[in-house]
Order: sequence, then C-alpha cells, then structure tokens
Amino acid sequence: MFYAYLRGLVAFLLWLVNGNARYHHRDRILDQKENYILVAPHRTWWDPVYLAFATKPKQFIFMAKKELFTNRIFGWWIRMCGAFPIDRENPGQEAIKYPVKVLKNSDRSLIMFPSGSRHSTDVKGGVAVIAKMAKVKIQPAVYGGPRSFKGLLKGEPIDINFGQAIDISDIKRMNDTGIEEVAERIQTSFSSLDAENADCGRTKKLNPLTYIFRIPLGLIALILVLLTLLFSYLASFVWNPEKHRK
Repeated sequence: MFYAYLRGLVAFLLWLVNGNARYHHRDRILDQKENYILVAPHRTWWDPVYLAFATKPKQFIFMAKKELFTNRIFGWWIRMCGAFPIDRENPGQEAIKYPVKVLKNSDRSLIMFPSGSRHSTDVKGGVAVIAKMAKVKIQPAVYGGPRSFKGLLKGEPIDINFGQAIDISDIKRMNDTGIEEVAERIQTSFSSLDAENADCGRTKKLNPLTYIFRIPLGLIALILVLLTLLFSYLASFVWNPEKHRK
C-alpha cells in the first residue's frame, strides 16, 4: 500500500515539475500476473519512478547500494518500497538469492539497471543469472529525456519506451558465453529503443504558462510531502520493514 502511495506521490511531483512525458509500446509489457525483470540503462535519478509508474499496478523490488539506507527517513522509504541493500564491493550470495526467492514466491517483479551506475552502457551478468535461476523473462525499457534537473524544470520532453520481452530459456548454461549472449540481447534492445525514441523527433518544451495552473496543485503536493515525511519519521521507530521482509 505504501509502495503504491509513494509511487503515485513522486509521479505526481514529477508531473508538476515537467508534465511532458509520453509512454511508448506499453502493450509490450508482460502480463501483470507474470513476474519478470524490468531492465533499463540508469540515466537519471528519476527514471526509476517513470518506469515504476508506467508498469503500474505491478510492484517491484530493487537493489540499492547500502549507503542509501543510512538516512532514517529515506532508508525507511526505500525499504518499504521493496529495496534491499547491496554492498557493491562485496555483494555476496544474498544479491542473487533474495530476488530469485521473491520472483518465484511473490507477485513482485524486479527492477534492475544492469549498467550498475548512471551514464554507463556496460551490461552486467547479474540480470542473466537471476533471470535464469528464477525462470523469468527480461523486460527491456529505456528513458529518453533530460538528464539534468534544469532540463526537467524546463519541461523538456520525456519518452519512456518498452521493448519486446527477452526470453532466455533457450540458453542452457549461464557461463561466460551464456552471460555474454544475454548481455548482447539486452544491449541490442536498448539500442533499438533509443533509436525509436530518436525517431519521435520531439523537441517542443512544455508551455511555461501551464505552470500557472499547477501552483495550487503544487501547494497541495507540498502539504502531502510534509505529512509523508512526518509520518515516515514516526513510523520508522515502530515498523521495521526489514523484519517484515524476512
């Protein structure tokens, strides 16, 4: 419930700030009853929100570096939304076992950014191993749009594009050759989706006058954010999502 609320709140805030997003080929998204790994290049701080919003009502878990959990409120937020901490220097078996368990035994899917960090184009093998062990498909997507907060505020167009699901059941072993094959399929899909976004030819920014109508809504959003912060701070003392996850 909190996941859906926070996803909606942040998506609403992004709409107030930008409001110039379009979603392409949502019909390619796998059925809501089927679990999968949603993969995309990590390009901004906000692309995970657009991806999660585009695939609603599906809910996800996701990996996050352990340093993000040090802040009481933000750490509680992302735990409530299905994040689990990963030590990038020493990820361990939990980085594989936990998402595989969730994909097999729950109705939540997994969001992964196989490039690892923002602006990277490198495709890591973790997606392939998890998908193979959990026996799920890989759903590729890309974010196209502003990569700076300044561009977001200017209302530069945003395009979220989804590709055809990638079935890796034909790959028998996840050795170096198998992982390389999966990585190539993912990267090929990313490149194709980026090309489709480029063909959209959208360059028109949002009309600044539209922001006038958003000022009252912005005040409502500010109140909601403050109440959410207060609630989250108090709730973090009485509800431990980590214990609930276990």
